[in-house]
Amino acid sequence: MKILKREGIKHICFDLDGTLVDSKETILESTKAALNQLKISYSISEDVFNNLIGKHFVDIFREIRIDVTDFEKFISIYKSLYFDFIDLSRLYPGVEEILNHLKKNKIKISLLTTKVQEQAEKILDHVNLRSSFDYVMGRRDRITHKPSPEPLLLICKELEVEPSATLMVGDTELDIQCGKNAGAQTCGVLFGYRTREQIEKEKPEYIISSLNEFIRIDFRRE
Repeated sequence: MKILKREGIKHICFDLDGTLVDSKETILESTKAALNQLKISYSISEDVFNNLIGKHFVDIFREIRIDVTDFEKFISIYKSLYFDFIDLSRLYPGVEEILNHLKKNKIKISLLTTKVQEQAEKILDHVNLRSSFDYVMGRRDRITHKPSPEPLLLICKELEVEPSATLMVGDTELDIQCGKNAGAQTCGVLFGYRTREQIEKEKPEYIISSLNEFIRIDFRRE
């Protein structure tokens, strides 16, 4: 795997859960609370559940064999309960420092998450990061989600930067596939919700063990 370096990067797009915010406990507890409210029985292995974070809940429930008949009602309840457990979420080490470092070096910064737009913005407000991003893209109606390239291409268009000058950073196969599908460079992180083996299988250009590795990049070089 190549050492992370500039290589024409003008824009870095970050995933949220498992990349900037360790939110697995919030997601799990919100899920269980919503299922309880719907009186749906379940047995959830934390390790299995964590390894599925990032996927759509329809796919998660299919894989862990939980029968949710009214999915829209589940999502509505889940979103209403999410912030009851928000204090279980925490920023990964170095997040604020890295975002400030990138801004000082005039690198455009965006966020791409499968969380709905309003929820993504509320989470960023809660962790005081909203102002760090030039663009925030959550799940929106009529826009396909990761691994589709559509949301990343829309971000690039809004920021007036070529996908080839973009680095997509995330902890799941969906992030890496989205970046590759859009023609961007990709970076997998090892501290999120997938194993090294799962990340390496996707063949990202870069793999990092800590966000602090961005500090070593000289973005001033042309």
